[in-house]
Amino acid sequence: MEKNYDHEGYLNMELLRFTTAGSVDDGKSTLIGRLLYDSKSIFQDQLENITKISERRGEEGINLALLTDGLKAEREQGITIDVAYRYFATPKRKFIIADTPGHIEYTRNMVTGASSANLALILVDARHGMVEQTCRHSFIASLLQIPHIIFCINKMDLVDYDEKVYQKIKDDLDAFTSKLNTQDIRYLPISALNGDNVVDRSKNMDWYQGPTLMYLLETIHIASDENHLDCRFPIQYVIRPQKDEFHDYRGYAGRVAGGVFKPGDDVKVLPSGFSSKVKSIDTLTGPIEEAFPPMSVTMTLEDDIDISRGDMIVRENNVPEVSQDIDVMICWLNKTSLKSNGKYAVKHTSRDARCIIKEVVYRININTLHRDQEDKEIKMNDIGRIKIRTTQPLFFDKYNRNRITGSIIFIDEATNATVGAGMII
Repeated sequence: MEKNYDHEGYLNMELLRFTTAGSVDDGKSTLIGRLLYDSKSIFQDQLENITKISERRGEEGINLALLTDGLKAEREQGITIDVAYRYFATPKRKFIIADTPGHIEYTRNMVTGASSANLALILVDARHGMVEQTCRHSFIASLLQIPHIIFCINKMDLVDYDEKVYQKIKDDLDAFTSKLNTQDIRYLPISALNGDNVVDRSKNMDWYQGPTLMYLLETIHIASDENHLDCRFPIQYVIRPQKDEFHDYRGYAGRVAGGVFKPGDDVKVLPSGFSSKVKSIDTLTGPIEEAFPPMSVTMTLEDDIDISRGDMIVRENNVPEVSQDIDVMICWLNKTSLKSNGKYAVKHTSRDARCIIKEVVYRININTLHRDQEDKEIKMNDIGRIKIRTTQPLFFDKYNRNRITGSIIFIDEATNATVGAGMII
Protein backbone atom coordinates (compact mmCIF):
# COMPACT_ATOMS: atom_id res chain seq x y z
CA MET A 1 0.00 0.00 0.00
CA GLU A 2 1.36 3.43 -0.93
CA LYS A 3 2.15 5.71 1.96
CA ASN A 4 1.03 9.33 1.94
CA TYR A 5 3.40 11.89 3.39
CA ASP A 6 2.31 15.31 4.51
CA HIS A 7 4.69 18.20 3.96
CA GLU A 8 6.11 17.96 7.49
CA GLY A 9 6.60 14.18 7.18
CA TYR A 10 8.46 14.61 3.90
CA LEU A 11 10.77 17.20 5.46
CA ASN A 12 11.55 14.91 8.40
CA MET A 13 12.59 11.97 6.25
CA GLU A 14 16.22 10.91 6.48
CA LEU A 15 18.44 12.33 3.73
CA LEU A 16 21.11 10.22 2.02
CA ARG A 17 23.70 12.02 -0.11
CA PHE A 18 25.57 9.76 -2.49
CA THR A 19 28.01 10.21 -5.33
CA THR A 20 28.75 8.11 -8.38
CA ALA A 21 32.25 7.48 -9.69
CA GLY A 22 33.91 5.25 -12.23
CA SER A 23 35.82 5.27 -15.46
CA VAL A 24 34.50 6.74 -18.71
CA ASP A 25 31.55 4.80 -20.20
CA ASP A 26 31.06 2.64 -17.10
CA GLY A 27 27.39 3.70 -17.09
CA LYS A 28 27.15 6.18 -14.19
CA SER A 29 24.58 8.45 -15.84
CA THR A 30 22.62 5.44 -17.14
CA LEU A 31 22.51 3.96 -13.62
CA ILE A 32 21.14 7.19 -12.14
CA GLY A 33 18.65 7.45 -15.00
CA ARG A 34 17.56 3.86 -14.27
CA LEU A 35 17.15 4.63 -10.54
CA LEU A 36 15.02 7.70 -11.33
CA TYR A 37 13.03 5.88 -14.04
CA ASP A 38 12.30 2.66 -12.12
CA SER A 39 11.48 4.51 -8.88
CA LYS A 40 9.05 6.71 -10.89
CA SER A 41 10.88 9.89 -9.90
CA ILE A 42 10.85 11.68 -13.27
CA PHE A 43 8.18 13.89 -14.76
CA GLN A 44 6.21 12.90 -17.83
CA ASP A 45 7.57 15.80 -19.90
CA GLN A 46 11.17 14.81 -19.03
CA LEU A 47 10.45 11.27 -20.17
CA GLU A 48 8.88 12.49 -23.42
CA ASN A 49 11.84 14.80 -24.07
CA ILE A 50 14.54 12.12 -23.69
CA THR A 51 12.38 9.65 -25.66
CA LYS A 52 12.29 12.12 -28.59
CA ILE A 53 16.06 12.74 -28.41
CA SER A 54 16.76 8.99 -28.31
CA GLU A 55 14.51 8.41 -31.35
CA ARG A 56 16.11 11.29 -33.24
CA ARG A 57 19.52 9.72 -32.74
CA GLY A 58 18.27 6.32 -33.86
CA GLU A 59 18.99 4.68 -30.50
CA GLU A 60 17.16 1.56 -29.38
CA GLY A 61 14.89 2.25 -26.42
CA ILE A 62 15.29 5.27 -24.13
CA ASN A 63 18.78 6.61 -23.38
CA LEU A 64 18.40 7.12 -19.62
CA ALA A 65 21.81 8.85 -19.35
CA LEU A 66 20.19 11.94 -20.89
CA LEU A 67 18.35 12.51 -17.59
CA THR A 68 21.59 13.62 -15.91
CA ASP A 69 23.83 14.76 -18.77
CA GLY A 70 22.41 18.27 -18.98
CA LEU A 71 25.22 20.14 -20.75
CA LYS A 72 25.02 20.20 -24.54
CA ALA A 73 28.66 19.04 -24.82
CA GLU A 74 27.86 16.10 -22.49
CA ARG A 75 24.98 14.94 -24.65
CA GLU A 76 26.98 15.29 -27.86
CA GLN A 77 29.95 13.33 -26.53
CA GLY A 78 27.97 10.96 -24.33
CA ILE A 79 30.16 11.79 -21.30
CA THR A 80 29.75 13.67 -18.03
CA ILE A 81 31.86 16.85 -17.74
CA ASP A 82 30.59 18.64 -14.65
CA VAL A 83 28.94 17.42 -11.46
CA ALA A 84 25.19 16.99 -11.98
CA TYR A 85 22.98 16.95 -8.89
CA ARG A 86 19.66 15.12 -8.91
CA TYR A 87 17.05 14.93 -6.16
CA PHE A 88 14.46 12.23 -5.63
CA ALA A 89 12.60 10.50 -2.83
CA THR A 90 11.01 7.15 -2.04
CA PRO A 91 8.58 6.54 0.84
CA LYS A 92 11.59 5.66 3.04
CA ARG A 93 14.23 8.30 2.27
CA LYS A 94 15.17 11.45 0.40
CA PHE A 95 18.22 11.33 -1.86
CA ILE A 96 20.68 13.81 -3.34
CA ILE A 97 22.82 12.28 -6.09
CA ALA A 98 26.05 13.83 -7.34
CA ASP A 99 26.83 12.37 -10.79
CA THR A 100 30.57 13.03 -11.19
CA PRO A 101 32.77 12.75 -14.30
CA GLY A 102 34.97 9.73 -15.00
CA HIS A 103 37.82 11.37 -16.92
CA ILE A 104 41.18 11.80 -15.17
CA GLU A 105 41.18 15.53 -15.93
CA TYR A 106 37.93 15.94 -13.95
CA THR A 107 39.25 14.43 -10.67
CA ARG A 108 38.61 17.79 -8.98
CA ASN A 109 34.91 17.58 -9.96
CA MET A 110 34.71 14.18 -8.26
CA VAL A 111 36.23 15.65 -5.08
CA THR A 112 33.60 18.42 -5.17
CA GLY A 113 30.71 15.98 -5.53
CA ALA A 114 32.03 13.50 -2.96
CA SER A 115 33.00 15.95 -0.21
CA SER A 116 29.59 15.86 1.51
CA ALA A 117 28.46 12.33 0.53
CA ASN A 118 27.46 9.56 2.95
CA LEU A 119 28.00 6.92 0.30
CA ALA A 120 29.95 6.39 -2.92
CA LEU A 121 28.72 4.22 -5.80
CA ILE A 122 31.79 3.20 -7.78
CA LEU A 123 30.98 1.58 -11.10
CA VAL A 124 33.18 -1.08 -12.67
CA ASP A 125 32.69 -2.31 -16.25
CA ALA A 126 32.33 -6.11 -16.03
CA ARG A 127 34.24 -6.48 -19.35
CA HIS A 128 37.30 -4.54 -18.18
CA GLY A 129 37.35 -5.22 -14.43
CA MET A 130 39.37 -3.02 -12.09
CA VAL A 131 41.13 -0.22 -14.01
CA GLU A 132 43.28 2.77 -13.04
CA GLN A 133 40.27 5.04 -12.49
CA THR A 134 38.71 2.45 -10.14
CA CYS A 135 41.81 2.70 -7.93
CA ARG A 136 41.84 6.49 -8.19
CA HIS A 137 38.17 6.91 -7.23
CA SER A 138 38.35 4.32 -4.43
CA PHE A 139 41.36 6.13 -2.97
CA ILE A 140 39.64 9.54 -3.17
CA ALA A 141 36.47 8.12 -1.55
CA SER A 142 38.63 6.71 1.25
CA LEU A 143 40.62 9.96 1.57
CA LEU A 144 37.38 11.94 1.83
CA GLN A 145 36.25 9.56 4.60
CA ILE A 146 33.05 8.54 2.81
CA PRO A 147 31.71 5.97 5.31
CA HIS A 148 30.10 3.57 2.81
CA ILE A 149 31.26 2.37 -0.62
CA ILE A 150 29.20 0.18 -2.97
CA PHE A 151 31.04 -1.27 -5.97
CA CYS A 152 28.50 -1.82 -8.75
CA ILE A 153 29.85 -4.37 -11.25
CA ASN A 154 27.93 -3.00 -14.25
CA LYS A 155 27.22 -4.29 -17.79
CA MET A 156 26.80 -7.88 -16.55
CA ASP A 157 24.51 -8.36 -19.59
CA LEU A 158 27.59 -8.01 -21.83
CA VAL A 159 29.38 -10.92 -20.10
CA ASP A 160 26.31 -13.20 -20.16
CA TYR A 161 25.61 -12.60 -16.45
CA ASP A 162 28.59 -14.86 -15.63
CA GLU A 163 29.11 -15.37 -11.88
CA LYS A 164 32.82 -16.18 -12.39
CA VAL A 165 33.45 -12.77 -14.00
CA TYR A 166 31.76 -11.04 -11.06
CA GLN A 167 33.68 -13.13 -8.50
CA LYS A 168 37.05 -12.41 -10.15
CA ILE A 169 36.42 -8.63 -10.11
CA LYS A 170 35.17 -8.81 -6.50
CA ASP A 171 38.37 -10.63 -5.44
CA ASP A 172 40.56 -8.04 -7.21
CA LEU A 173 38.67 -5.18 -5.54
CA ASP A 174 38.88 -6.92 -2.14
CA ALA A 175 42.67 -7.12 -2.43
CA PHE A 176 42.95 -3.42 -3.34
CA THR A 177 40.43 -2.00 -0.84
CA SER A 178 42.07 -3.85 2.07
CA LYS A 179 44.69 -1.02 1.92
CA LEU A 180 42.03 1.68 2.24
CA ASN A 181 40.60 3.22 5.36
CA THR A 182 36.90 2.47 4.71
CA GLN A 183 34.90 0.23 7.01
CA ASP A 184 31.75 -0.56 5.01
CA ILE A 185 32.40 -1.89 1.47
CA ARG A 186 29.80 -3.84 -0.53
CA TYR A 187 29.62 -5.43 -4.00
CA LEU A 188 26.69 -5.71 -6.37
CA PRO A 189 26.35 -7.21 -9.90
CA ILE A 190 24.03 -5.05 -12.03
CA SER A 191 22.99 -4.08 -15.52
CA ALA A 192 22.02 -0.39 -15.46
CA LEU A 193 20.83 -0.57 -19.07
CA ASN A 194 18.37 -3.43 -18.43
CA GLY A 195 17.65 -2.67 -14.77
CA ASP A 196 19.03 -5.93 -13.31
CA ASN A 197 19.41 -5.61 -9.50
CA VAL A 198 18.95 -1.80 -9.63
CA VAL A 199 15.40 -1.39 -8.33
CA ASP A 200 14.07 -4.84 -9.21
CA ARG A 201 15.79 -8.16 -8.53
CA SER A 202 17.43 -9.76 -11.57
CA LYS A 203 16.02 -12.98 -13.02
CA ASN A 204 19.25 -13.38 -15.01
CA MET A 205 21.48 -13.58 -11.93
CA ASP A 206 19.71 -15.98 -9.60
CA TRP A 207 23.16 -16.90 -8.22
CA TYR A 208 23.28 -13.50 -6.50
CA GLN A 209 21.31 -13.65 -3.24
CA GLY A 210 22.09 -10.16 -1.88
CA PRO A 211 19.90 -7.01 -1.86
CA THR A 212 19.16 -4.76 -4.84
CA LEU A 213 20.82 -1.35 -5.11
CA MET A 214 17.63 0.55 -4.22
CA TYR A 215 17.09 -1.61 -1.13
CA LEU A 216 20.67 -0.86 0.00
CA LEU A 217 20.25 2.87 -0.59
CA GLU A 218 17.00 2.91 1.40
CA THR A 219 18.25 0.85 4.36
CA ILE A 220 22.00 1.46 4.78
CA HIS A 221 22.61 2.81 8.29
CA ILE A 222 23.79 6.43 8.16
CA ALA A 223 22.55 7.84 11.50
CA SER A 224 25.95 7.19 13.13
CA ASP A 225 27.95 8.75 10.27
CA GLU A 226 27.86 12.17 11.96
CA ASN A 227 30.10 12.93 14.95
CA HIS A 228 27.76 13.09 17.96
CA LEU A 229 30.56 13.11 20.56
CA ASP A 230 32.51 16.32 20.01
CA CYS A 231 30.29 19.40 20.39
CA ARG A 232 31.18 22.00 17.75
CA PHE A 233 29.08 25.05 16.80
CA PRO A 234 30.77 27.54 14.44
CA ILE A 235 29.05 30.94 14.56
CA GLN A 236 27.86 32.21 11.19
CA TYR A 237 25.82 35.24 12.24
CA VAL A 238 24.85 37.18 15.37
CA ILE A 239 21.11 37.93 15.49
CA ARG A 240 20.02 41.18 17.13
CA PRO A 241 16.38 41.89 16.07
CA GLN A 242 16.32 45.42 17.62
CA LYS A 243 12.53 45.16 18.15
CA ASP A 244 10.66 46.01 21.33
CA GLU A 245 9.40 42.46 21.87
CA PHE A 246 12.96 41.06 21.46
CA HIS A 247 14.78 44.05 22.88
CA ASP A 248 17.57 42.13 24.64
CA TYR A 249 17.68 39.14 22.30
CA ARG A 250 21.19 38.15 21.18
CA GLY A 251 21.28 34.87 19.29
CA TYR A 252 24.16 33.06 17.62
CA ALA A 253 23.13 31.40 14.38
CA GLY A 254 24.98 28.55 12.69
CA ARG A 255 24.98 24.91 11.76
CA VAL A 256 25.88 22.26 14.32
CA ALA A 257 29.11 20.62 13.16
CA GLY A 258 29.31 17.97 15.87
CA GLY A 259 27.92 16.69 19.16
CA VAL A 260 24.56 17.32 20.85
CA PHE A 261 23.73 20.66 22.48
CA LYS A 262 20.96 21.10 25.08
CA PRO A 263 19.75 24.09 27.12
CA GLY A 264 21.67 24.17 30.41
CA ASP A 265 24.90 22.75 28.95
CA ASP A 266 28.16 24.29 30.16
CA VAL A 267 29.93 25.69 27.11
CA LYS A 268 33.10 27.59 26.24
CA VAL A 269 33.55 30.15 23.47
CA LEU A 270 36.67 30.09 21.29
CA PRO A 271 38.98 31.97 20.86
CA SER A 272 38.19 34.07 23.96
CA GLY A 273 37.92 31.04 26.29
CA PHE A 274 34.97 32.58 28.22
CA SER A 275 32.48 30.10 29.73
CA SER A 276 28.69 30.23 29.93
CA LYS A 277 25.58 28.04 29.75
CA VAL A 278 23.23 27.45 26.83
CA LYS A 279 20.06 29.40 27.62
CA SER A 280 17.90 28.31 24.68
CA ILE A 281 18.10 26.73 21.23
CA ASP A 282 15.74 28.38 18.75
CA THR A 283 14.60 27.41 15.26
CA LEU A 284 12.21 28.84 12.70
CA THR A 285 9.37 26.79 14.22
CA GLY A 286 10.20 27.57 17.86
CA PRO A 287 12.56 26.47 20.66
CA ILE A 288 13.87 22.88 20.76
CA GLU A 289 15.36 20.72 23.51
CA GLU A 290 18.44 19.49 21.64
CA ALA A 291 20.44 20.28 18.51
CA PHE A 292 22.75 17.91 16.60
CA PRO A 293 24.37 17.72 13.14
CA PRO A 294 23.40 18.85 10.56
CA MET A 295 20.74 21.13 12.11
CA SER A 296 20.82 24.89 11.58
CA VAL A 297 19.80 26.65 14.80
CA THR A 298 20.20 29.83 16.84
CA MET A 299 21.64 29.56 20.36
CA THR A 300 21.38 32.07 23.19
CA LEU A 301 23.72 32.03 26.18
CA GLU A 302 23.12 32.99 29.82
CA ASP A 303 25.94 35.58 29.78
CA ASP A 304 26.62 38.48 27.43
CA ILE A 305 29.93 37.56 25.81
CA ASP A 306 31.55 39.28 22.85
CA ILE A 307 31.00 36.65 20.12
CA SER A 308 31.20 37.22 16.38
CA ARG A 309 31.25 35.30 13.08
CA GLY A 310 34.08 32.77 12.96
CA ASP A 311 34.02 32.04 16.71
CA MET A 312 33.04 28.56 17.91
CA ILE A 313 30.93 27.30 20.82
CA VAL A 314 32.25 24.02 22.30
CA ARG A 315 31.84 22.04 25.52
CA GLU A 316 33.93 22.97 28.58
CA ASN A 317 35.84 19.67 28.72
CA ASN A 318 35.95 18.84 24.99
CA VAL A 319 37.71 21.43 22.86
CA PRO A 320 39.13 21.12 19.34
CA GLU A 321 42.78 21.64 18.51
CA VAL A 322 43.72 25.32 18.26
CA SER A 323 46.75 26.11 16.13
CA GLN A 324 48.23 28.22 13.35
CA ASP A 325 50.53 25.44 12.09
CA ILE A 326 48.46 22.82 10.29
CA ASP A 327 49.14 19.66 8.23
CA VAL A 328 46.76 19.28 5.29
CA MET A 329 46.08 16.72 2.53
CA ILE A 330 45.17 18.93 -0.40
CA CYS A 331 43.44 18.27 -3.72
CA TRP A 332 44.51 21.00 -6.13
CA LEU A 333 41.70 22.38 -8.29
CA ASN A 334 43.42 25.10 -10.32
CA LYS A 335 45.36 25.19 -13.61
CA THR A 336 48.14 27.17 -11.91
CA SER A 337 50.23 24.85 -9.72
CA LEU A 338 50.45 25.24 -5.95
CA LYS A 339 53.18 27.73 -5.08
CA SER A 340 55.60 26.73 -2.35
CA ASN A 341 55.84 29.74 0.04
CA GLY A 342 52.75 31.08 -1.75
CA LYS A 343 50.10 33.04 0.14
CA TYR A 344 46.41 32.09 -0.07
CA ALA A 345 43.17 33.01 1.66
CA VAL A 346 41.58 30.12 3.58
CA LYS A 347 38.06 29.38 4.76
CA HIS A 348 37.56 26.98 7.66
CA THR A 349 33.98 26.48 8.93
CA SER A 350 32.82 30.14 9.22
CA ARG A 351 36.30 31.53 9.88
CA ASP A 352 38.32 33.47 7.29
CA ALA A 353 42.09 33.76 7.43
CA ARG A 354 45.18 33.86 5.22
CA CYS A 355 48.02 31.38 5.09
CA ILE A 356 51.48 30.73 3.71
CA ILE A 357 52.50 27.33 2.29
CA LYS A 358 55.46 26.40 4.50
CA GLU A 359 56.32 23.07 2.88
CA VAL A 360 55.14 20.53 0.32
CA VAL A 361 55.84 17.22 2.10
CA TYR A 362 54.97 14.86 -0.77
CA ARG A 363 52.71 14.35 -3.76
CA ILE A 364 50.65 11.17 -4.03
CA ASN A 365 50.90 9.09 -7.18
CA ILE A 366 47.21 8.24 -7.36
CA ASN A 367 47.78 5.28 -9.68
CA THR A 368 50.13 3.46 -7.29
CA LEU A 369 49.18 5.26 -4.02
CA HIS A 370 52.93 5.80 -3.44
CA ARG A 371 54.26 9.02 -1.91
CA ASP A 372 56.45 10.90 -4.39
CA GLN A 373 59.01 12.90 -2.40
CA GLU A 374 61.15 13.77 -5.44
CA ASP A 375 58.64 15.53 -7.71
CA LYS A 376 56.68 17.69 -5.29
CA GLU A 377 54.98 19.98 -7.78
CA ILE A 378 51.22 19.84 -7.12
CA LYS A 379 49.33 20.53 -10.33
CA MET A 380 45.61 20.50 -11.15
CA ASN A 381 43.88 17.27 -10.00
CA ASP A 382 46.94 16.26 -7.91
CA ILE A 383 46.69 15.29 -4.26
CA GLY A 384 49.51 15.92 -1.80
CA ARG A 385 50.45 16.69 1.77
CA ILE A 386 51.44 20.23 2.75
CA LYS A 387 52.22 22.24 5.89
CA ILE A 388 50.67 25.70 6.27
CA ARG A 389 50.82 28.55 8.76
CA THR A 390 47.72 30.72 9.14
CA THR A 391 47.49 34.38 10.15
CA GLN A 392 45.18 33.53 13.05
CA PRO A 393 44.47 30.33 14.99
CA LEU A 394 41.92 27.87 13.58
CA PHE A 395 39.78 25.56 15.77
CA PHE A 396 39.84 22.18 14.08
CA ASP A 397 39.54 18.42 14.48
CA LYS A 398 41.28 15.87 12.32
CA TYR A 399 39.28 15.23 9.15
CA ASN A 400 38.80 11.53 9.99
CA ARG A 401 37.12 12.59 13.24
CA ASN A 402 34.92 15.39 11.90
CA ARG A 403 34.52 16.10 8.19
CA ILE A 404 33.16 19.62 8.81
CA THR A 405 35.73 21.00 11.28
CA GLY A 406 38.47 19.02 9.52
CA SER A 407 38.02 20.52 6.05
CA ILE A 408 39.52 23.73 4.69
CA ILE A 409 39.44 25.49 1.32
CA PHE A 410 42.13 27.62 -0.33
CA ILE A 411 41.31 30.75 -2.33
CA ASP A 412 43.47 32.75 -4.73
CA GLU A 413 43.20 36.31 -3.46
CA ALA A 414 43.87 37.83 -6.89
CA THR A 415 41.05 36.01 -8.72
CA ASN A 416 38.85 34.91 -5.76
CA ALA A 417 38.85 31.41 -7.29
CA THR A 418 38.74 28.34 -5.05
CA VAL A 419 42.07 26.66 -5.88
CA GLY A 420 42.34 23.84 -3.34
CA ALA A 421 40.28 21.62 -1.04
CA GLY A 422 42.04 20.34 2.05
CA MET A 423 41.60 17.71 4.74
CA ILE A 424 43.35 18.44 8.04
CA ILE A 425 45.46 15.52 9.27
